[in-house]
Amino acid sequence: MATALIKGMLQQGFTASQICIVEIDSESRERLKKELGVFTTEDLKVGVEFCGVLVLAVKPQQLFELTQQLIGTLEKQLVISIAAGIQAIDIMRWLGNYKRVIRAMPNTPSLVGAGVTGLYAAPNADVQDKKNAALILAAVGDVIWVDEEEGLHAVTAISGSGPAYVFYFIESMQQAAIELGLTSDQARQLSLQTFHGATKLAGESDEDTAALRARVTSKGGTTQQAIQTMEQNDVKGKIISAIHAANKRSRELSDEFSKL
Repeated sequence: MATALIKGMLQQGFTASQICIVEIDSESRERLKKELGVFTTEDLKVGVEFCGVLVLAVKPQQLFELTQQLIGTLEKQLVISIAAGIQAIDIMRWLGNYKRVIRAMPNTPSLVGAGVTGLYAAPNADVQDKKNAALILAAVGDVIWVDEEEGLHAVTAISGSGPAYVFYFIESMQQAAIELGLTSDQARQLSLQTFHGATKLAGESDEDTAALRARVTSKGGTTQQAIQTMEQNDVKGKIISAIHAANKRSRELSDEFSKL
């Protein structure tokens, strides 16, 4: 995700001289320096001194240890965390009561510049902090702000985990296509392009998705038969239930991390 952010920033007009990567693994550090042309270092203190905005792009399980190394080194930097599930109040506490914190919940389509990121600003982050965070995350897709941090659980359940739901449906379509006699290449092309086209159509239409679905669903036709089968098996209800389960798990993970 960090690499995707940097590539997006470079494509959006940031210069390589504006970006510093702190990476402890020497091979990764050299690869990133060569691939992206940015300054890299293994010294966290050097990285902190370099920046006005510090993006914490580590796994949630690594964030506590990282914050302990940062205590006392921060002055006026904005801290953006993309670690899922860890609340701003805990990040601030781990940083020794440092207040300028924004949480970001990007998703994996950010890797191809088609992501969407949910953002939440802690109370002490100012207007310029929010502009800077939005500018950085917008380099890899759309951004939305939530007024209450609780909203990030929903963002996690919808867009953070959402690509997996889409891949799951595409996987199912491909399997059905093969069972119906198409080749695996044909199944892949048809399934992927159908999702891409339908999403593009929905995004460019003023109608809601229910209306678009109804337009495709001719009475007595093949689509109606498929939709009726899905409704009989409560597919929509099961999808909604699964998203609620993801939301619940996001809250549980936040509670677990808050105990550190």
